Amino acid sequence: MKFTKTLCGIALATTFGTGIVHADEEAQQMLMDAMPVMHYSCATILAKADGDEDFVIDVVKKMTFVSLYNHSIDINDHANSDEEKEALRKKFIGEIRVGCNPDKNALLAGVIDSAVMTTLGLSQ
Repeated sequence: MKFTKTLCGIALATTFGTGIVHADEEAQQMLMDAMPVMHYSCATILAKADGDEDFVIDVVKKMTFVSLYNHSIDINDHANSDEEKEALRKKFIGEIRVGCNPDKNALLAGVIDSAVMTTLGLSQ
């Protein structure tokens, strides 16, 4: 299973397809759900997944939510149409490749956070 192939279906429907408007209680639960996986690297997620693409998708969703939440980002402020969201999804996947390809031991949460910020034009 290729790491980048696994990401192809997630961003649009889960992260770049919806806003980040959640009740505090729901957001806190989502943050708590993410904590056990925040230590994964680009390589360890694949080892833990052992071929289970749904596992990788779930972990990436959780890490992406944490990034969006920490930066108070509502994706709808950056894309409204399906075409705009698709463009963000493609760029997001590319940015994850940029972060993971040269260093398989890179902390995945950091790669995803950087990919979110770069994709949305918010990085410095």
